Amino acid sequence: MTNDLLQPAIAPQAKPFRLNTSQKALILFFVILAVFLALWELGAALKIFLPIMPSASQTLKDFWFWISDPFFDYGPNDKGIGLLLLTSLRRVMIGFLIGSAIAVPLGILIGLSPVVSQAVDPFIQILRPVSPLAWLPLGLALMRDSEKTALFVIAITSTWPTLMNTKFGVSNVDSSYLNVAKTLGASRWRTIRKVILPAAAPSIVAGLRISMGIAWLVIVAAEILLSGGIGYFIWNEWNNLKITSIITAILIVGLVGVLLDRLFALLQSWVSFGQRS
Repeated sequence: MTNDLLQPAIAPQAKPFRLNTSQKALILFFVILAVFLALWELGAALKIFLPIMPSASQTLKDFWFWISDPFFDYGPNDKGIGLLLLTSLRRVMIGFLIGSAIAVPLGILIGLSPVVSQAVDPFIQILRPVSPLAWLPLGLALMRDSEKTALFVIAITSTWPTLMNTKFGVSNVDSSYLNVAKTLGASRWRTIRKVILPAAAPSIVAGLRISMGIAWLVIVAAEILLSGGIGYFIWNEWNNLKITSIITAILIVGLVGVLLDRLFALLQSWVSFGQRS
């Protein structure tokens, strides 16, 4: 019997437990949140803030009140935050679709024609930076209706990212794809439909993603003119000096914005994956 057989078997060493990056980030998130809430509660208790500013515990209690029964309806000015949210989402979707229906075809046209691109670019550069609030009085003058004005403001402010990204995607399609399509005798329309649009799809969806974020951002300002909706709720609660309700609405607006962005991120990754495959 050899010496190796006489030696006792060595038990395998257990690997030390280590947190991965996501777990560390989650723990750090909750630590930062706890510290923030503690400082907020302490500041309210020591009267560091103005008297109108509620404590963290009061805000959390009010937050639970709104999300525990979000769909109550006791009259025009007394609705659950879920109903108000659905009203805002409806307006955002309509305005976003109107803006997208304008931006995508126009972006394709601009991307295909350098002449049209140079002619239209000054208009885009002038109108693109204009604040949503600046469009409100013009919308009222044109539409003479607050609901249509809100849709107008959402549509026009959400148009530009999709327009610019569509133009960029179409104008930067690999020339080898276009040469192959031309060699095969494809018509102009077929080249656009089968070659240019699939190649430009990731850029177009990226523009739609940014536009949706802007549309959701604009809804609060646009709904100051309207009854119903999350923006009107914030304005109405400010008039009633209910800061806890305003903070609740801000949190819900932020959470819905994150959800919408994640949905478009999934669509963008799906389009990009389809292009690679």
